[in-house]
Amino acid sequence: MIRLDKYSIGFLGLLLFHFTILFFVIDNYSISYKEAIIYFDNTASFLHYLTHFSIWLLGHNDYGLRIPFVVLYLASSSLLYIITKDYFRNERDRLICVAIFMVLPGVNSAAILVNSSIVVVFFTLLYLYLYKVTKSYNYWFLILLVFIDNSFAVLFLALFFYSLQKKENILLVISLVLFGISMSIYGFEIGGKPKCYFIETFMMYVSIFSPLLFLYFFYALYRVGIKWEKDLFWYISMTALVLSLLFSLRQKVIIEDFAPFVVISIPLMVKLFIHSLRIRLKEFRGMHYLLLRVSIIILVLNFFLLIGNKYFYLVMENPQKHFARRHHIAKTLADNLKCLEINNITTSSKRLTKRLNFYGIKTGSDYYITTFKFKNPYKVIKIKFYDTTLATYYVLDRTKKSTSKLTTEFR
Repeated sequence: MIRLDKYSIGFLGLLLFHFTILFFVIDNYSISYKEAIIYFDNTASFLHYLTHFSIWLLGHNDYGLRIPFVVLYLASSSLLYIITKDYFRNERDRLICVAIFMVLPGVNSAAILVNSSIVVVFFTLLYLYLYKVTKSYNYWFLILLVFIDNSFAVLFLALFFYSLQKKENILLVISLVLFGISMSIYGFEIGGKPKCYFIETFMMYVSIFSPLLFLYFFYALYRVGIKWEKDLFWYISMTALVLSLLFSLRQKVIIEDFAPFVVISIPLMVKLFIHSLRIRLKEFRGMHYLLLRVSIIILVLNFFLLIGNKYFYLVMENPQKHFARRHHIAKTLADNLKCLEINNITTSSKRLTKRLNFYGIKTGSDYYITTFKFKNPYKVIKIKFYDTTLATYYVLDRTKKSTSKLTTEFR
């Protein structure tokens, strides 16, 4: 049970603040093509059934689609807060650790998108919580993880290395067997031509953490590895990081398979930073405080970038290059088509067709919609954000000749 001291109240305040922000952000995101594939086609995925259950419970809308991931994000933050109860000397350090975790760019993105990352983070932290409470390795829980996601092969491999160091023979055998089963069922998704993707993978980690934070995290794993006692946090994160970087030397890696295990070592990094800060005299702490301030500023800026990214449309020369555009447009376009009493269409993009299908616009032959301009369209739909045109769609109706225009502001 969480004792309601001032730090626990502060943590609950953080949870409420983030839930409120993310709840309102959800309405700004349309389903992407990748998310639509998971929802409609990927029946072997845990995410498929999670999203269908949520939509059955909450209704067929973006909130029903995304709320489960917000809940898992809040639950993961709560688990991390509970797990680190005895990890730090004082409660303030513990709260700082969880606050950093909650504003990591990669974690915040995973909290509102249909993806396996936050699912993997939650179940990994749940395993660490059970390990802390029961003082056992919970083999039945590990077996369950095999059927949730392919990424847990990384956890099994980390437990194998951990068992070697701790000389836990049963854990060694079971983790190795589970790793083999996971690899035989799923394997690891890799793609692209054989070439080095090391820099690309490294930069993806930088974007997940923020630049300074990842560099210090990299240093922290190295420092703990040679100086401190290595715990499960270290083994899990180090295994995921090294494995992904090794794979990237030859193939393009799917970062979602590795990043969730890397971010859970935030407590280890914060603990090392605080230790390094406090062993110094006050007059020699200036560089540490500078690093802390700059890192916090970058994290806060990244957080507001996530919740206010649509305002970048106002300053971009080409809105097509917006980094989050694949999560915009579709819902607004579907709403406009419904206003025109168009409920079935054919499009020039199968990706757009799949996305519109989620919002009730089915595939049909009466109407055709495209971004390519042609003479005498039935309707011209311009989707705008303030005075910036984000997209223009031309609708053809083979049975009618009239032309009109409907302009919608995207908000």
